[in-house]
This record gives sequence, C-alpha cells and structure tokens, in this order.
Amino acid sequence: MNTFSSLVVAVALPAFALASCANAETGETYSSEGEDPDFTVTEMGEFEEPWAIEFAPGTGMLFITEKPGTIKVMDTTTGRIGTVSGAPDVAYGGQGGLGDIAFLASEAGGELNGRTIYLSWAQMSDDGENRGAVVGRGSLACTAVDACAIEGLEIVWEQAPKVSGRGHYSHRISFSPDQRYLFVASGDRQLQTPAQDLSNTLGSVVRLNLDGTPANDNPFADQGGVTAEVWSYGHRNILGMDWDAQGRLWDVEHGPAGGDELNLVQREANYGWPTRSYGENYNGDPIPDHSEDDGFSKPAITWTPVIAPGDMIFYSGDMFADWRGDALIAGLSTQAIVRVEINGDTATEAARYEFDGRVRSIEQGPGGGIWIAEDGEGGRVLKITM
Repeated sequence: MNTFSSLVVAVALPAFALASCANAETGETYSSEGEDPDFTVTEMGEFEEPWAIEFAPGTGMLFITEKPGTIKVMDTTTGRIGTVSGAPDVAYGGQGGLGDIAFLASEAGGELNGRTIYLSWAQMSDDGENRGAVVGRGSLACTAVDACAIEGLEIVWEQAPKVSGRGHYSHRISFSPDQRYLFVASGDRQLQTPAQDLSNTLGSVVRLNLDGTPANDNPFADQGGVTAEVWSYGHRNILGMDWDAQGRLWDVEHGPAGGDELNLVQREANYGWPTRSYGENYNGDPIPDHSEDDGFSKPAITWTPVIAPGDMIFYSGDMFADWRGDALIAGLSTQAIVRVEINGDTATEAARYEFDGRVRSIEQGPGGGIWIAEDGEGGRVLKITM
C-alpha cells in the first residue's frame, strides 16, 4: 500500500482557438469560447500505464486499471492506495492488456464488499496465436483499501473472432441508464472489412443482458449467434462511450489518418467504416467521405487533425456548472480535455484544456470534480477542481 503526497497547483489551462478542427459536412471552423478558467490541479499519484479510472458509485473509492494487468484502488479522502488481487491474466502488448472497469449504479452506497465488478481485457487464444477482447464479471471482497480482492471472476462475453494483431480492441464498457443492459465497444482489430460483416462482432457496439447473453430485442436477434449481440456496426476503434442527460448513448472513436468521430449510437445503425471515412488510409489511399445518400449514419462532429480520443464522459455536476450536459473527451495526441457542446443531434467543439501529458481516461468525481489519468509509464492521476 502507498500513500502519495498530493501536489496542488493552481493553473489556468488554456482554451485555444482551433486552427483546423472542422465539421467535414459544413466546413465550419469552431473556436474556443470565453476566458481561460482557473483550475486547481491536484496530483494524486503515479501508476503503470493506467487505462481506466472509475469511482465505485456512492463512494470516494477510485479504481484504476493498469494495462500490464494490475488493478489499484485509492481512498481519495486519504490518498491511500492498495492493490486489488484477483485480476485476470491479460495478453499484454501493443494496445492490448487490462482495459475498462465498471460498476452498477444500482449498487451505489454502503460497503464495497459484495459489489459486482465488470472488467475488460485482451485475452490470448488457447493456441497462443490470436487475441481478442473479453469482458468478465465478479464480486468485490473488500474490507479496507489494502484488503480488496475480486472473487468469482468469470468471462461473460468474448469478441468474435479472436484474430492476430495487437490493436483496436476498444473494449469500453457502459451500462444503460436503467441498469438492465451492458454495452461493449468492440473494435475492428485493424482488419477494417469485418466492420461491415454482421457474422462477427468486430467493429461494432454490442448490447447484452448483465450476464453477457444477447438482449432479446436486439435488432438482429432473430439471426442468432454472435450477430444477435450487435446493436450498431461500421465502427473503427471506439475508446469512449457515455450517456447524455436524455439517455442517449454516444461514442468517440479513432479515424485512420484523420477523421476522428463523435457518434450518436443508435439501434441498427451502420456508421460506414471502412467504406466511408473523413480520413484517409495510412498509405495515402483515399477513402470516400460520407454523402447524404450513402445510407450510412453520419458522425455528429469529426476531427482532422485528429484528437486521438482516449475516453469520454458527459458532465453532470455542479462544480463546473456551465459545462453541465457537455461531453468531455480525453485527448491523447492533443494532451487535452476536449469539451463538446451537444444540441440535439449535432455537436460543436467549445474548447480544449491542455495538460503536460497524453490524457487516457476521464471520470467525474463524487463532488463534481474532474479526474483524469495520463497515458503511459508513470501516468499520473490528477484531480481538477475550481
């Protein structure tokens, strides 16, 4: 167990004008707004390649997944940090390793002990040749921050099929607002064309019951097999998902060379990858842009140059009251929080707030503060307050 000394710094994080961040359909360029807000940034600790941060609902206990395969838990009232035992073995390398962590809001309040915990990770195939994302479910056995374990962890969902390569797992986890369904982002694994093939779950968002079985009323349920899991498809590499105040699911995903996207994720929708994109292939080969009559669902906003999204939340707190209802996106290449205002089905970037490192994960704290985790070795967890 470790206790970190908090480094508190009052800073003005610059909201800068966007030189080349346009909606590809309208050609409009969005500019940042207002004066630079003053934040207090508190360094809460350093971690080994943190990938996801998540508060256990109703508590000040922050769980941190480290990509090589370790789970940490921090009592944010004291700064004390412990290691959670019972983490799964992961296929670490490239973009693979331990991924997301999620809790049920319906279990908020009270003790950590006995709560349900969901994890995602990259798993090796039995023959050691291929890899795929999986989601597991278990129970927490916690009596103190330094006495916390996961018991009965079992895999409830597997990306199909497992393939070679170490990229684009996606494996973000989100629960529907009514807590009845589990949504999982399933990346295209850098294979592109499977994202248009409903016989697999690559390049899709799947909608499951909490036990990992396909929801009965999914759009392709009558086809059976893994197709019955699919909610939407034609995605590339989703690294953030969250629900807005209206109960609508949004995702943020990496484009190829250009064309990062924010999408309103809707039932049975096909988002076009790799047939359509506002980016180009890495070898320079063009990909057709969307057109009004192409039959695909269009992104709410795109970014070229890319922001390289790592995660996203919709802010609902009081501390940053002017941001309530906005999407806050963790930017890797931009080393920033990207704030996006939503108006119906459209989106407009409002501002970016820069940091010293790549921002991998973002979470709203119990008091309305914003928590972020930096990417890579020695990635810091930072608390941002007014």
